[in-house]
Amino acid sequence: MWKPLLVFAFFLAKGNANECVPRSFGIDRIVCVCNSTYCDGLPENQPEVPEDGSSYWYVSDKEGRRLVLSTVQFDTCQNSPAETVLNVDTAKKYQKIFGFGGAFTDSAGVNIKSLSQGAQDQLLRAYYHPKSGSKYTVGRIPIAGTDFSTRPYTYDDYHDDALLSYFSLAPEDHDYKIPYAQEAFKLNPDVKFISVAWSPPAWMKTSDKLNGAGGFLKKEYYQLYTNYIIKFLNEYKKNGLDVWAITTGNEPFNAFISDNKLTNMAWTPETMAEWVANNLGPTLAESPFNNTLIMALDDQRFNLPWYMEAVFDNEKAKQYIAGTATHWYADELVPAFVLDQTHTDFPDKFLMMTEACSRPDPDNSSTNVIMGSWDRGENYFLSIIEYMNHWYIGWMDWNIALNEEGGPTWINNNVDSPIIVNSSRDEFYKQPMYYALKHFSRFVDRDSVKVSITETETIKSTAFVTPSNEVVVVLYNRNASAKRVTINDPQKGTLCLELSPYSMNTLKYKQ
Repeated sequence: MWKPLLVFAFFLAKGNANECVPRSFGIDRIVCVCNSTYCDGLPENQPEVPEDGSSYWYVSDKEGRRLVLSTVQFDTCQNSPAETVLNVDTAKKYQKIFGFGGAFTDSAGVNIKSLSQGAQDQLLRAYYHPKSGSKYTVGRIPIAGTDFSTRPYTYDDYHDDALLSYFSLAPEDHDYKIPYAQEAFKLNPDVKFISVAWSPPAWMKTSDKLNGAGGFLKKEYYQLYTNYIIKFLNEYKKNGLDVWAITTGNEPFNAFISDNKLTNMAWTPETMAEWVANNLGPTLAESPFNNTLIMALDDQRFNLPWYMEAVFDNEKAKQYIAGTATHWYADELVPAFVLDQTHTDFPDKFLMMTEACSRPDPDNSSTNVIMGSWDRGENYFLSIIEYMNHWYIGWMDWNIALNEEGGPTWINNNVDSPIIVNSSRDEFYKQPMYYALKHFSRFVDRDSVKVSITETETIKSTAFVTPSNEVVVVLYNRNASAKRVTINDPQKGTLCLELSPYSMNTLKYKQ
């Protein structure tokens, strides 16, 4: 029954929204093609919610639908019994949501700049436009170079520059990061930026190099490195970009891996806490950037809760740290209860997921980018549900755009991205990962509150109430067959749905 309904919705939406222009790269591998003059998106003139007594229903699925819209009525269920009943309880509230977004890396900027101006505009609108686009409200801006740069660099590579006299932003900031972050902010003034350094200048480190193992910050440079970060904040402020939060450094555990090629710097919990307590925290507090928050860790969740317990043993550091940032790369090794435990231990410190991307299979570079991979989109979708259901206030993607090889990257660390750029054809491709994020970011506004909904293994679910008193329910059918689902909201009634196989679903209705 679901097929006719969605086909009808597809044609009903015609003329009000740009439809996906599909391109197939194999079975179940569909992308939507965008160029300088056309890109799919939601209608800009559509009311945010339907009339009382009904709900919008957006569907993306493995068969190729992408945010196809229909309207369903409450309390119009047929006699056929539901296989799954999900109970929504808007009175039972959890964390307040901050937002969703991605990173303005050098590599992303290289790819965006390779397109015509019209295609560049379409790509940034696809992410940051608050109506037709994904309505991203967060952007991550690296402090100097990363593995997704075309070269290793910092902002002061002159050896022993104790006064930071040679500090300056790099050409990459002006060419690849600042212009696109500025445009994102113009599209959506609610955007907040998070920044993080992969490494200080090599001469500040015990290893005297940017990557590899064993590179700790020399204690005599704790304050100088803090001043370096303040200079970055000031330079970005001059370019109209305020930084909402900084983290203590990207993936410090990489520096403990002997053959690691990633730009990095090591922190133990104790040294991190010491630096925050005595240098970063008080310096920020006494600077013009005293509203910039500090997040600690910015590494995998196998560090929870023990790492943060050790950091917060330093009461002064705890005073300055607002939250904990984690990445998703080892999630399959660590159950989600560590997230709950961290929240229970430190309920006044928020949790945020600040980096995720799909990576290639080991020793198989052909899987750097799997164009149109539904499985990778599914992984994004299920990860966001899991983090939202375990106290996280946001979820962030890595590079917002890469090329067809998953780069450029100076250490050949190629990965996948929700948007892939084909500059030779002046077009870009929106993958299932893009729509997985949009099912959340477009509808779960900042300051929405996570509320209770039944969890099942077959239908994964999460729910929110927005600041405008709308209920947003997000569901995934992880089965190869359609499933009948009843959503029971005691305040509104029941919605009966038939979820298509392997489908992402977002419902939105008035509370």
